[in-house]
Amino acid sequence: MLSPPLLWFLVIYLTSLVLMLVTGFWSVNGFTSQIDHHLTGQNFSQITAGAYPSIIGRTVLLAVLVTVTDAIVAFPFAYVMARVATQRTQRILLGAVLLPLWASYLAKVYAWISILEKGGALNWTFSKVGLPNPNLGFTNGAMWIAFCYIWLPYMIVPIYGALERIPSSLLDASADLGGSSWSTLRRVILPLALPGLAAGSIFTFSLTLGDYVTPLLIGGSNSTLIGNAIYENLLTGGNLPLAAALSTVPIAVMIIYLGIAKRLGAFEAL
Repeated sequence: MLSPPLLWFLVIYLTSLVLMLVTGFWSVNGFTSQIDHHLTGQNFSQITAGAYPSIIGRTVLLAVLVTVTDAIVAFPFAYVMARVATQRTQRILLGAVLLPLWASYLAKVYAWISILEKGGALNWTFSKVGLPNPNLGFTNGAMWIAFCYIWLPYMIVPIYGALERIPSSLLDASADLGGSSWSTLRRVILPLALPGLAAGSIFTFSLTLGDYVTPLLIGGSNSTLIGNAIYENLLTGGNLPLAAALSTVPIAVMIIYLGIAKRLGAFEAL
C-alpha cells in the first residue's frame, strides 16, 4: 500500500534534483538579466574560485565540529539513560531531551543571541566572577554553540537506542573475562554503539550543512555558510543558476558522508 505514494514521492524528489542540476548549467544574461538556457559550466567554475571555496570549507568544518562536539556530549548522557538510570528516571531524562524539540527554532536562536551578545547573560556572569568578557556574540563560536545546542537531541536519541539494545550478558561476559570498565567501554560498548553514533551524526552534520537561519541571525560578518550563499544568490542577487550550482555542493558532500555512515551501520540504528 505504501509503494504508490513512495514511488510518487521518489519521482518528484529525483525530478527536482535533476532539474536543479540542469539549472546549474544555465547562465544569466548580463544585459537582460534573463536566464540563458544554453548549457555552460561557468557556474561550477565560479564556485571553485573567489570566496566560495572558503565558504564551503567553513561550512563543512563547522558541521564536523558540531557533530564531534554533540557526540562527546551526548554519549555519556545517553549511556546514563540506557544503562544506569531506573525506568522512571529514564522517562524523565528522555522527556528532558525531547522537550526542547517542541520549542520554536527561532525562539531558541534568539535565546542564544540574548545569552551571547555584548551585555548578555554570559558576559554579565563572567564580569560578576572577575573574569574577562568572552564576547562571543555574532562570531563563528556563537554559531558553533547554538548549533551544538539545537541539534543535540538528534544525537542523543540514536545513541540511546543503540546503547539500550546492547545485551547485558555481553557486559557481564567482559567483566567475567577480566575486562576493566575502560576495556569494556572500548572493546564492547563503543563498537556496538557505533551505528547509533553514525546515525546521530547524519542528523547533526546534514542539518548544520544546510542551515542558513542561524548564521544569518547569530553569525558575524565572516560567518557566511553555503546556505547563506545560496539564499543571497537566489533572492538578493537573482542568479538562480549559480544558486542551483551551489546547492549541488551540500548534496555531493552528504552523498559521500552517507556512504561512510552506511559502512558504519548507521541505517540499522535509524
